[in-house]
Amino acid sequence: MAKPPVEILQGTLDMLILKAVSLGPLHGYGILLRIQQISNEALQIPQGSLYPALYRLEHGGFITSEWGESENNRRSKFYELTAAGRKHLTEETAYWGRLTEAIGDVLKARPSEG
Repeated sequence: MAKPPVEILQGTLDMLILKAVSLGPLHGYGILLRIQQISNEALQIPQGSLYPALYRLEHGGFITSEWGESENNRRSKFYELTAAGRKHLTEETAYWGRLTEAIGDVLKARPSEG
């Protein structure tokens, strides 16, 4: 069962894109679809947010692009993770793991008995 869509937190889009691209080369729209798919439709990235993020990641050296042909025979830019992108994704994943664990601990807190 699909979860209702949720807002993407500030600063998470780059990490989500890097993760999607780490699973294999994709064109821009394919990245949107992959994020939707692996989030069970809970995350939907607006195209207007995706392309500036791809530009930022490419210029930061985290992804590279190459022109190719999409599955519907259209000329598309395909993105791949670089070694720097893999390292950055590993660091970001570890950070988010620590952050979500800490938030989870706070949310599990119960009133003390006194």
